[in-house]
Amino acid sequence: MRLIKDKTNIDFLSRSRRNIAVGFSILIILSSIASFAVRGLNLGIDFTGGLLLEVRYPQQADLGNIRSKLQEAGYSQFVVQVFGTPTDVLVRLPPQPGEDSNAVRDRLFSVLSSGDDAVVLRRIELVSAQVGEELTEQGGLALIFALMMIFIYVMFRFQWKFAAGAVAALAHDVIVTIGFFSFTGITFDLSVVAAVLAVIGYSLNDTVVVFDRIRENFSKLRGLGPTDAINISINETLARTIITGLTTLLVLVALLVLGGESVGPFSVAIIVGIIVGTYSSVYTASAVALMLHVNAKDLLPPEHDPDFVDDLP
Repeated sequence: MRLIKDKTNIDFLSRSRRNIAVGFSILIILSSIASFAVRGLNLGIDFTGGLLLEVRYPQQADLGNIRSKLQEAGYSQFVVQVFGTPTDVLVRLPPQPGEDSNAVRDRLFSVLSSGDDAVVLRRIELVSAQVGEELTEQGGLALIFALMMIFIYVMFRFQWKFAAGAVAALAHDVIVTIGFFSFTGITFDLSVVAAVLAVIGYSLNDTVVVFDRIRENFSKLRGLGPTDAINISINETLARTIITGLTTLLVLVALLVLGGESVGPFSVAIIVGIIVGTYSSVYTASAVALMLHVNAKDLLPPEHDPDFVDDLP
């Protein structure tokens, strides 16, 4: 491959490396689908329904102590988070089979207040399973709609072969991220759905940056085949990709460590999505475009400059 001054010269898309990357992607996608089919997802009460209580304490709430009390009372799955001010706490529980909701409410408030009359129950809501099913359906439709709109956008901006590569990369990111949650058993709630949609946007941005450089190099670098032109484009954008990914990961790791339990699944989803998305922008999107035999003529119609296009590989 031609050396590019002041740029890295890594052969990302040689046939052997491309085959290894595609094989690895197929393996993790199949593993993710298998885990989802066998284990499913550990759905939060946003999807399963459950009980929500908002409690106000006379002083700053001790979340660790509250969680300990709930565990001692026999509750194994719950979410405890500060809501608004340090004295307001939101507690969410999944459905309690065989127990009346009023009885659960009274028992739960008794555990939370520990006999302190200054503790006030400000709000209680019961989220039905039907609402959870509707949220599941709407979340899935949102992901599908986003992928369809992205395909149309990339197809008009570049060409359908690039659009197929972009959507393949984004589908890869979504499946692997959801598979990670299935395999680890981390709670999957609406914040994770929002994170997955954010990952789609991040990964698409990375992919479009590479595709823009590919389009430029197809017109500038005459005599090079598609593989070499795409490799050069990836190398030219590699520094930007690494710096963007690392700075974003630093913020997300800080959010994961310091943000508390309530934003944990959201942070994990974006961290996994950024790592997978950076990989797919290089190997999945570009590899699919190459497998579809993309070339300069796809981006430069002959009628615009027929003599120039005829000389292109």
